Amino acid sequence: MELASSTSKLPRMYDVLINFSGEDIQRKFVSHLDSALSAVGFTTFLHHPNALNQTHIQQPILNLSRVAIVVFTKTYSQSAWCLHQLQQIIRWQETYCRHLLPVYYEIQPSDVRLQMGDFGKAFKATAHQTFSGQQLAHAMSKWSHALTKAANFFGWDESNYRSDAELVDKIVKTVLNLPVLSATKFPVGLQSRMEDLTRAIKNKSTEVCRIAICGQGGSGKITLAKAIYHQIHGTFTEKSFIEEIRQISGIKGGLRLLEQILSDVLKTKVEIDSFEMGRRMIEERLSGKRVLIVLDDVPPFDATLLWECRHWYGGGSVIIITTTHENLLMISQADSIFQVELMNTDESLELLSWHAFREAKPKEDYLFLAERVVAYCGGLPLALEVIGSYLYERTKREWNRVLLQLKKIPELIKFDQILKISFDGLCNQMEKDLFLDLCCSFVGKGRAYVTKILNGCGIEADSGIRVLIERSLIRVNKNNKLGMHSLLRQMGRKIIGEIIDEDMKLAILFSSPGTRVIQGWPSTRDSPVGVRDSSRLLKLAADSKFLSAKLRWISLRGFSSEYLPNHFYLHDAIVIDLKHSFLRLVWKEPQVLTWLKVLNLSHSKYLIETPDFSGLPSLEQLILEDCPRLREVHQSIGCLSNLILLNLKDCTSLSNLPGEIYKLKCLKTLILSGCSKIDLMDIDIVGMKSFMTTIAENTAMKQLPFTIVSPKSIGYISLRGLEGLSHNLFPFIIRSRMSPTMNPVSYIHSFMHMEDNNWDDISPLLSSLENLRSVSV
Repeated sequence: MELASSTSKLPRMYDVLINFSGEDIQRKFVSHLDSALSAVGFTTFLHHPNALNQTHIQQPILNLSRVAIVVFTKTYSQSAWCLHQLQQIIRWQETYCRHLLPVYYEIQPSDVRLQMGDFGKAFKATAHQTFSGQQLAHAMSKWSHALTKAANFFGWDESNYRSDAELVDKIVKTVLNLPVLSATKFPVGLQSRMEDLTRAIKNKSTEVCRIAICGQGGSGKITLAKAIYHQIHGTFTEKSFIEEIRQISGIKGGLRLLEQILSDVLKTKVEIDSFEMGRRMIEERLSGKRVLIVLDDVPPFDATLLWECRHWYGGGSVIIITTTHENLLMISQADSIFQVELMNTDESLELLSWHAFREAKPKEDYLFLAERVVAYCGGLPLALEVIGSYLYERTKREWNRVLLQLKKIPELIKFDQILKISFDGLCNQMEKDLFLDLCCSFVGKGRAYVTKILNGCGIEADSGIRVLIERSLIRVNKNNKLGMHSLLRQMGRKIIGEIIDEDMKLAILFSSPGTRVIQGWPSTRDSPVGVRDSSRLLKLAADSKFLSAKLRWISLRGFSSEYLPNHFYLHDAIVIDLKHSFLRLVWKEPQVLTWLKVLNLSHSKYLIETPDFSGLPSLEQLILEDCPRLREVHQSIGCLSNLILLNLKDCTSLSNLPGEIYKLKCLKTLILSGCSKIDLMDIDIVGMKSFMTTIAENTAMKQLPFTIVSPKSIGYISLRGLEGLSHNLFPFIIRSRMSPTMNPVSYIHSFMHMEDNNWDDISPLLSSLENLRSVSV
């Protein structure tokens, strides 16, 4: 496990500290919890009055713990020792932003939060027995604050579970799923900003709670939303968290947003054709369900439907959006509006210090310089993070040079120019070029996939990406996908806009001597575009005759012609992306594309046949998902000796596969879901030695073909949705292959939600399957 703190440079001693009182509770519950946590690999420390004959927790043990679980019982407030320790735990949590998880065992959470009932009476009695005079009031105030603060965290009430075993299982799963850092690397001031939000959610615990988090760009809206989501998501079964929605705004974007929300909440792939269909699905599928939906950077149009559908959600549902001040109508429809305040001077100084010095306070001889930098950043967390990361391990001379740059920035363009200081300070042109490539083309793409493409263009992508992460210019999100703050992305595009002409509009990545790669958009120009060696971006028309350069990644999504013209120079391409095209044929004459690794023709509704593959020796991924008119896969597919992934999902007109497909020695994954005319009896994969995964749901089959489950290398097979298929047909095969610890449904869900089923997304999943043998029916 990783140490979840800003002091990660220190060695970890314990993963979980369990604080409690009483031998009875230890026998009944804590020992069970301790054993369960230890069984999954956590190092635990049991902390209770009988274990230590001292007032305070051993400080290194607490400071180097990742999680503190506090078990509140009826006797907890009878112990001055426990109340002292809770004060210390709260101070630890506030200082290091670690995870504090309360458990209420045979006591109501409100009794702890408000010091009511027998718990409150014991609390007052303990204080009077321990202190007197002015000390009494002071101690009671401190203890009361600690109890209230601890009870404001989301935790578990034992009365809501059928047994201790069920409660322990829930706690262990939550601890396992805690992110190393919930929302940001150094969450300075985050806890105080979360408390009002948490209180608002609890106050509407029986209703649908709609919250709008608003503030200027870079003020920390999404960080706050992430923190709340991470704190409460464990109590929701149906949930969705989506970042950077504005990038897919508009009508189609709104539909995709609804699809993503429904897919997340329902845990299955959902496709909708209209907002009315989306509204109907919300009413039918989510009616009465307690859901958690968090949406970042929402345009007004995209949030309207969610607001309107609030009457269908179940009580206790929470909908959180982040947005800017301009969206006044959408903000006014929320039940609670939270304005994210900019950081004060002390918070700003601490955040800058964590990034610049990896400590909570600046080094003494840098204090004056740090205070001056903070004054220029205006309390904006993003600016403090980016500048602080740039100043990490810099000399005083370099700090002073940055201060001179900050002083010269005009007030009106202050924020953009502060961010640009970090970009200008990158060590070489390769790193600058890489940042521009990423901000235009690769946000949301898998890190391994991006590295493969850029390495193929002669760029040292691995080291460059590491530098950009260290500088806080890019980040790695869940599923190892690259992300970037929208303001940094805007800055990058503005830099590109200063390099290129405004009327060039196409989407192609370019690589040739003296150039790098970048993405563009469709154009109206037919004439060739001249490209200087220093160009970052090649933008040209889809029908331009200039396409004769060394193109590495060609992205022509929605291409409107029936086939690619002969004058398109494709011979150096590594990736050809033709999603949502109008192609009937890919090209009229066979092509020799020696370097091509990925051919994506998914959602090409008019495609009737695949190209001849004999000239594509390096092809690794062939993606033909949702090509409903595709009738034939060319027999030359047998020549693809490097093919790893073949995705034919929802090719509903495809009735058979060529026999040559079984010559593919490297094929690991075959996806045939929704190919309703393909009979699996025709499939013979015995000779495919590398084969690991088959997903063939909802295909035509009258009986089970033994050949599909016989290869010893098979790691996962899904045959769900096949009418008339009985588990009794092959009980021996199922029992011999099924791992007792494996959950096939979770793996299916993972596959169905991977973008384009890229091999770089699938391979980590298959790595976990290599030693497993399972059949899902």
